[in-house]
Amino acid sequence: MQTSPLDGVHRDLGARMVPFGGWEMPVSYPSGTLAEHAACRTATALFDVSHLGSLGLSGPGAFDLLQATFTNDLRRIGPGRAQYTHLLDEADASVVDDVIVWWSAGEGDHADFVVLPNAANDAEVVRALPGCVDLRPDRALLAVQGPSARQVLATVSPEAAAVGRFAVATVAWSGSDLQVAGTGYTGEDGVEVSVPTDMASELWAALVAAGAEPAGLGARDTLRLEAGLPLHGHELGPGITPLDAGLGWVVGWDKEAFRGRAALAARRDAGAGRRLRGLVVEGRRPPREGQTVLRAGEPVATLTSGNFSPTLGHGIGLALLPADVVDGEVLGLDQRGAEVPATVVPLPFVRR
Repeated sequence: MQTSPLDGVHRDLGARMVPFGGWEMPVSYPSGTLAEHAACRTATALFDVSHLGSLGLSGPGAFDLLQATFTNDLRRIGPGRAQYTHLLDEADASVVDDVIVWWSAGEGDHADFVVLPNAANDAEVVRALPGCVDLRPDRALLAVQGPSARQVLATVSPEAAAVGRFAVATVAWSGSDLQVAGTGYTGEDGVEVSVPTDMASELWAALVAAGAEPAGLGARDTLRLEAGLPLHGHELGPGITPLDAGLGWVVGWDKEAFRGRAALAARRDAGAGRRLRGLVVEGRRPPREGQTVLRAGEPVATLTSGNFSPTLGHGIGLALLPADVVDGEVLGLDQRGAEVPATVVPLPFVRR
């Protein structure tokens, strides 16, 4: 079980640590998941996401390799920008991993990229990118998220706070370089900061002193669910294509080739049989992953994610539903043998 460079900090704060993707990470602090969730929705939350992969790729051939490997088209962005993209299975176009690419600087032979895969899929992405360098041992990754995230960050580093949405920049702080991207996974504004491991505790402490609330992976999951963001192993994974997940916009069809393109084109031409949708239920009893979705009493899907929404005050869930299901349609959810009404709604559940 691997640990974050901030492991000691989390334990000193009384965090509850749990296994996650081969790492031991904080799921919550003594304030609790609901309070941490609220902090991100109303103020500023600070997450340690050092478990995410961090792969460096630069120099001649880096751009072409990324173009041929991932679905999205890097020509849509340029140096100093970030892009969400997918790695597909060559045979059936299912999503092997969803990643963020930071185009740090340079073009052509001087291009410099950082690829951030999910922790559990790091090895799969490494195999797809021969010559990449594992940067994770030398850095921690912090996410500063929430409506006041930039104001809090500005008291620590005005330059970092100025990095725009899906922009990428390197800024100097306390004698070190921070790589900052306007990305996150909460549905709120904010940035993610790659910091050298020997400076991670100092930066964490500075952000907490400035008003950021430490938050664990429990709140990060309820936040991403409210935002309707897919999670690999739930809404993405074996048998699920970007088209099934409603993420066709991450596919650069204008590219001549990328891994899994032929299989994905075949799925596109055959027509979507299902689509990721939102379901809401009344009351505080949370829907749970694995519960059966019913239509006219017949099983049609399985809930891929479900929980109580702290913001909305009732249960919400995600499922890959038949393509002909419409918003407002009332389906059923099998909760321990009882069929509970579940209404189909557009995503996200919480709009910011």
